[in-house]
Amino acid sequence: MKSELKLFEQNKIRSLYDEEKDVWYFSVVDVISILIEKDYQTARNYWKVLKNRLQDEGANETVTKCNQLKMMAMDGKMRETDVADAETMLRLVQSVPSPKAEPIKQWLAKVGYERMKETADPALSLNRARENWQKLGYSDKWIQQRMMGQETRNKLTDYWKDHEITTDEQYAILTNMIHQEWSGLSVRTHKKLKGLKSQNLRDHMSEAELIFTALAELSTRQVAEKHNATGMNENKQAAKIGGSISKRARQDYEQQTGQKVITSDNFLPQKKTKQIKGDKNA
Repeated sequence: MKSELKLFEQNKIRSLYDEEKDVWYFSVVDVISILIEKDYQTARNYWKVLKNRLQDEGANETVTKCNQLKMMAMDGKMRETDVADAETMLRLVQSVPSPKAEPIKQWLAKVGYERMKETADPALSLNRARENWQKLGYSDKWIQQRMMGQETRNKLTDYWKDHEITTDEQYAILTNMIHQEWSGLSVRTHKKLKGLKSQNLRDHMSEAELIFTALAELSTRQVAEKHNATGMNENKQAAKIGGSISKRARQDYEQQTGQKVITSDNFLPQKKTKQIKGDKNA
Protein backbone atom coordinates (compact mmCIF):
# COMPACT_ATOMS: atom_id res chain seq x y z
CA MET A 1 0.00 0.00 0.00
CA LYS A 2 1.23 3.45 -0.92
CA SER A 3 0.15 6.21 1.47
CA GLU A 4 -0.53 9.70 0.16
CA LEU A 5 -2.25 12.92 1.16
CA LYS A 6 -4.49 14.20 -1.61
CA LEU A 7 -5.81 17.73 -1.86
CA PHE A 8 -9.37 18.87 -2.39
CA GLU A 9 -9.70 22.66 -2.27
CA GLN A 10 -6.78 22.92 0.19
CA ASN A 11 -8.26 20.13 2.35
CA LYS A 12 -6.14 17.03 2.87
CA ILE A 13 -7.65 13.59 2.36
CA ARG A 14 -5.68 10.59 3.60
CA SER A 15 -5.41 8.04 0.79
CA LEU A 16 -3.87 4.64 0.16
CA TYR A 17 -3.11 3.10 -3.20
CA ASP A 18 -3.20 -0.70 -3.53
CA GLU A 19 -0.75 -1.41 -6.35
CA GLU A 20 -1.81 -5.04 -6.71
CA LYS A 21 -5.49 -4.19 -7.12
CA ASP A 22 -4.84 -0.79 -8.77
CA VAL A 23 -7.36 0.80 -6.40
CA TRP A 24 -7.34 4.02 -4.36
CA TYR A 25 -8.84 3.98 -0.86
CA PHE A 26 -9.88 7.22 0.86
CA SER A 27 -10.49 8.06 4.52
CA VAL A 28 -14.27 8.22 4.98
CA VAL A 29 -14.07 10.69 7.87
CA ASP A 30 -11.77 13.04 5.94
CA VAL A 31 -14.27 13.23 3.07
CA ILE A 32 -17.25 13.66 5.40
CA SER A 33 -15.42 16.46 7.22
CA ILE A 34 -15.26 18.33 3.90
CA LEU A 35 -18.88 17.57 3.04
CA ILE A 36 -20.30 18.86 6.33
CA GLU A 37 -17.61 21.56 6.65
CA LYS A 38 -16.92 20.66 10.28
CA ASP A 39 -13.88 19.58 12.30
CA TYR A 40 -12.55 16.03 12.46
CA GLN A 41 -14.30 14.97 15.67
CA THR A 42 -17.68 16.24 14.48
CA ALA A 43 -17.18 14.41 11.19
CA ARG A 44 -16.27 11.22 13.04
CA ASN A 45 -19.46 11.38 15.11
CA TYR A 46 -21.48 12.16 11.98
CA TRP A 47 -20.05 9.06 10.28
CA LYS A 48 -21.02 6.86 13.24
CA VAL A 49 -24.61 8.05 13.01
CA LEU A 50 -24.67 7.78 9.21
CA LYS A 51 -23.25 4.25 9.29
CA ASN A 52 -25.94 3.12 11.73
CA ARG A 53 -28.66 4.76 9.63
CA LEU A 54 -27.44 3.07 6.47
CA GLN A 55 -27.41 -0.27 8.25
CA ASP A 56 -30.95 0.28 9.53
CA GLU A 57 -32.06 1.13 6.00
CA GLY A 58 -30.55 -2.12 4.76
CA ALA A 59 -27.70 -0.52 2.82
CA ASN A 60 -25.41 -3.33 3.92
CA GLU A 61 -23.39 -3.52 0.74
CA THR A 62 -22.34 0.11 0.95
CA VAL A 63 -21.41 -0.11 4.63
CA THR A 64 -19.58 -3.45 4.49
CA LYS A 65 -17.38 -2.19 1.67
CA CYS A 66 -15.96 0.41 4.04
CA ASN A 67 -12.88 -1.56 5.03
CA GLN A 68 -10.44 -0.59 7.76
CA LEU A 69 -6.83 0.11 6.85
CA LYS A 70 -4.01 1.66 8.86
CA MET A 71 -3.56 5.38 8.29
CA MET A 72 -1.74 8.12 10.17
CA ALA A 73 -4.11 9.43 12.86
CA MET A 74 -4.06 12.89 14.46
CA ASP A 75 -1.84 11.66 17.29
CA GLY A 76 0.85 10.68 14.77
CA LYS A 77 0.27 6.93 15.13
CA MET A 78 -0.87 4.42 12.52
CA ARG A 79 -4.43 3.43 13.38
CA GLU A 80 -7.25 1.43 11.81
CA THR A 81 -9.37 3.86 9.80
CA ASP A 82 -12.58 3.41 7.83
CA VAL A 83 -11.76 3.68 4.13
CA ALA A 84 -13.69 3.29 0.90
CA ASP A 85 -12.77 2.94 -2.75
CA ALA A 86 -13.99 5.56 -5.22
CA GLU A 87 -17.16 3.65 -6.15
CA THR A 88 -18.23 3.16 -2.53
CA MET A 89 -17.27 6.72 -1.62
CA LEU A 90 -19.50 8.04 -4.39
CA ARG A 91 -22.45 6.17 -2.83
CA LEU A 92 -21.63 7.58 0.61
CA VAL A 93 -21.36 11.12 -0.74
CA GLN A 94 -24.92 10.82 -2.04
CA SER A 95 -26.07 10.11 1.53
CA VAL A 96 -24.72 13.41 2.88
CA PRO A 97 -26.67 16.59 2.00
CA SER A 98 -23.95 19.06 1.09
CA PRO A 99 -23.12 21.72 -1.51
CA LYS A 100 -19.71 20.03 -1.67
CA ALA A 101 -21.19 16.72 -2.86
CA GLU A 102 -20.96 17.36 -6.59
CA PRO A 103 -17.41 18.81 -6.45
CA ILE A 104 -16.30 15.79 -4.38
CA LYS A 105 -17.82 13.42 -6.96
CA GLN A 106 -15.94 15.20 -9.75
CA TRP A 107 -12.76 15.08 -7.68
CA LEU A 108 -13.07 11.32 -7.13
CA ALA A 109 -13.57 10.76 -10.85
CA LYS A 110 -10.54 12.93 -11.59
CA VAL A 111 -8.35 10.94 -9.16
CA GLY A 112 -9.18 7.72 -11.02
CA TYR A 113 -8.54 9.30 -14.41
CA GLU A 114 -5.22 10.78 -13.26
CA ARG A 115 -4.10 7.38 -12.02
CA MET A 116 -4.69 5.83 -15.44
CA LYS A 117 -2.63 8.58 -17.08
CA GLU A 118 0.18 8.25 -14.51
CA THR A 119 0.41 4.50 -15.12
CA ALA A 120 1.09 5.23 -18.78
CA ASP A 121 3.40 8.17 -18.02
CA PRO A 122 4.98 8.16 -14.50
CA ALA A 123 6.32 11.70 -15.00
CA LEU A 124 2.76 12.95 -14.58
CA SER A 125 2.74 11.89 -10.92
CA LEU A 126 5.76 14.12 -10.32
CA ASN A 127 3.99 17.03 -11.97
CA ARG A 128 0.95 16.44 -9.76
CA ALA A 129 3.09 16.43 -6.63
CA ARG A 130 4.73 19.69 -7.73
CA GLU A 131 1.30 21.29 -8.29
CA ASN A 132 0.09 20.19 -4.83
CA TRP A 133 3.12 21.72 -3.13
CA GLN A 134 2.67 24.94 -5.11
CA LYS A 135 -0.98 25.13 -3.99
CA LEU A 136 0.23 24.87 -0.39
CA GLY A 137 2.56 27.84 -0.91
CA TYR A 138 5.98 26.16 -1.14
CA SER A 139 8.65 27.94 -3.19
CA ASP A 140 9.93 26.47 -6.47
CA LYS A 141 13.40 26.17 -4.94
CA TRP A 142 12.08 24.15 -1.98
CA ILE A 143 9.97 21.95 -4.28
CA GLN A 144 12.99 21.14 -6.44
CA GLN A 145 15.00 20.11 -3.38
CA ARG A 146 12.09 18.08 -2.00
CA MET A 147 11.70 16.17 -5.25
CA MET A 148 15.42 15.51 -5.57
CA GLY A 149 15.41 14.19 -2.01
CA GLN A 150 12.44 11.95 -2.78
CA GLU A 151 14.26 10.45 -5.75
CA THR A 152 17.26 9.71 -3.51
CA ARG A 153 14.91 8.15 -0.96
CA ASN A 154 13.23 5.98 -3.61
CA LYS A 155 16.55 4.60 -4.81
CA LEU A 156 17.46 3.65 -1.24
CA THR A 157 14.16 1.90 -0.54
CA ASP A 158 14.41 0.11 -3.88
CA TYR A 159 17.81 -1.19 -2.78
CA TRP A 160 16.41 -2.34 0.57
CA LYS A 161 13.52 -4.08 -1.15
CA ASP A 162 15.95 -6.07 -3.30
CA HIS A 163 18.17 -6.98 -0.34
CA GLU A 164 15.83 -8.71 2.11
CA ILE A 165 14.23 -5.72 3.81
CA THR A 166 10.60 -6.79 3.67
CA THR A 167 8.46 -5.21 6.40
CA ASP A 168 7.31 -1.66 7.17
CA GLU A 169 8.86 -2.00 10.61
CA GLN A 170 12.28 -2.75 9.10
CA TYR A 171 12.04 0.26 6.77
CA ALA A 172 11.09 2.45 9.74
CA ILE A 173 13.96 1.18 11.90
CA LEU A 174 16.57 1.79 9.19
CA THR A 175 15.13 5.20 8.33
CA ASN A 176 15.21 6.23 11.99
CA MET A 177 18.81 4.99 12.37
CA ILE A 178 19.97 7.14 9.47
CA HIS A 179 18.06 10.16 10.78
CA GLN A 180 19.29 9.75 14.34
CA GLU A 181 22.87 9.42 13.17
CA TRP A 182 23.03 12.50 10.97
CA SER A 183 20.75 14.85 12.93
CA GLY A 184 21.16 13.68 16.52
CA LEU A 185 17.37 13.34 16.77
CA SER A 186 14.98 10.48 16.18
CA VAL A 187 12.29 11.06 13.56
CA ARG A 188 9.68 11.28 16.33
CA THR A 189 11.69 13.88 18.29
CA HIS A 190 12.35 15.92 15.15
CA LYS A 191 8.61 15.99 14.40
CA LYS A 192 7.85 17.00 17.99
CA LEU A 193 10.36 19.84 17.72
CA LYS A 194 8.46 21.17 14.72
CA GLY A 195 5.08 20.76 16.36
CA LEU A 196 3.97 18.08 13.89
CA LYS A 197 1.54 15.23 14.48
CA SER A 198 0.22 13.33 11.47
CA GLN A 199 2.13 15.49 8.96
CA ASN A 200 5.03 14.21 6.86
CA LEU A 201 8.29 15.45 8.42
CA ARG A 202 9.97 16.01 5.05
CA ASP A 203 7.17 18.33 3.96
CA HIS A 204 8.14 20.59 6.87
CA MET A 205 11.92 20.50 6.53
CA SER A 206 14.02 23.51 5.65
CA GLU A 207 16.16 23.40 2.51
CA ALA A 208 19.22 22.52 4.62
CA GLU A 209 17.40 19.72 6.45
CA LEU A 210 16.30 18.25 3.12
CA ILE A 211 19.85 18.41 1.74
CA PHE A 212 21.48 16.67 4.70
CA THR A 213 18.72 14.05 4.81
CA ALA A 214 19.35 13.32 1.14
CA LEU A 215 23.12 13.17 1.70
CA ALA A 216 22.62 10.66 4.52
CA GLU A 217 20.38 8.44 2.40
CA LEU A 218 22.58 8.72 -0.68
CA SER A 219 25.64 7.78 1.40
CA THR A 220 23.78 4.87 3.00
CA ARG A 221 22.79 3.43 -0.36
CA GLN A 222 26.26 3.77 -1.85
CA VAL A 223 27.90 2.18 1.20
CA ALA A 224 25.35 -0.64 1.08
CA GLU A 225 25.97 -1.17 -2.63
CA LYS A 226 29.73 -1.25 -2.14
CA HIS A 227 29.44 -4.03 0.44
CA ASN A 228 26.33 -5.66 -1.06
CA ALA A 229 24.60 -5.24 2.31
CA THR A 230 21.81 -7.79 2.68
CA GLY A 231 19.33 -8.23 5.52
CA MET A 232 18.81 -6.08 8.60
CA ASN A 233 22.18 -6.45 10.33
CA GLU A 234 24.27 -5.49 7.30
CA ASN A 235 21.92 -2.67 6.29
CA LYS A 236 21.98 -1.32 9.83
CA GLN A 237 25.76 -1.00 9.54
CA ALA A 238 25.40 0.81 6.21
CA ALA A 239 22.74 3.10 7.71
CA LYS A 240 25.03 4.08 10.58
CA ILE A 241 27.95 4.79 8.26
CA GLY A 242 25.79 6.73 5.79
CA GLY A 243 24.26 8.80 8.55
CA SER A 244 27.67 9.57 10.07
CA ILE A 245 28.92 10.90 6.72
CA SER A 246 26.10 13.44 6.68
CA LYS A 247 26.63 14.17 10.39
CA ARG A 248 30.25 15.22 9.79
CA ALA A 249 29.14 17.38 6.86
CA ARG A 250 26.43 18.97 9.02
CA GLN A 251 28.86 19.74 11.82
CA ASP A 252 31.32 21.32 9.39
CA TYR A 253 28.52 23.36 7.80
CA GLU A 254 27.34 24.64 11.18
CA GLN A 255 30.87 25.51 12.27
CA GLN A 256 31.63 27.42 9.09
CA THR A 257 28.27 29.24 8.73
CA GLY A 258 27.26 29.65 12.35
CA GLN A 259 23.78 28.37 11.42
CA LYS A 260 22.02 25.34 12.88
CA VAL A 261 20.64 22.84 10.38
CA ILE A 262 17.96 21.39 12.66
CA THR A 263 15.16 23.90 13.14
CA SER A 264 11.72 24.08 14.69
CA ASP A 265 10.44 25.95 11.63
CA ASN A 266 7.57 24.29 9.75
CA PHE A 267 5.07 24.99 7.00
CA LEU A 268 1.94 24.61 9.12
CA PRO A 269 -0.70 27.21 8.22
CA GLN A 270 -0.96 29.72 11.05
CA LYS A 271 -4.66 29.10 11.56
CA LYS A 272 -4.13 25.35 11.85
CA THR A 273 -1.22 25.23 14.26
CA LYS A 274 -3.75 24.52 17.02
CA GLN A 275 -5.05 21.10 16.11
CA ILE A 276 -8.40 19.79 17.25
CA LYS A 277 -8.03 16.74 19.42
CA GLY A 278 -9.78 13.78 17.89
CA ASP A 279 -10.39 10.30 19.19
CA LYS A 280 -7.15 8.30 19.15
CA ASN A 281 -8.97 5.36 17.59
CA ALA A 282 -9.58 7.36 14.40
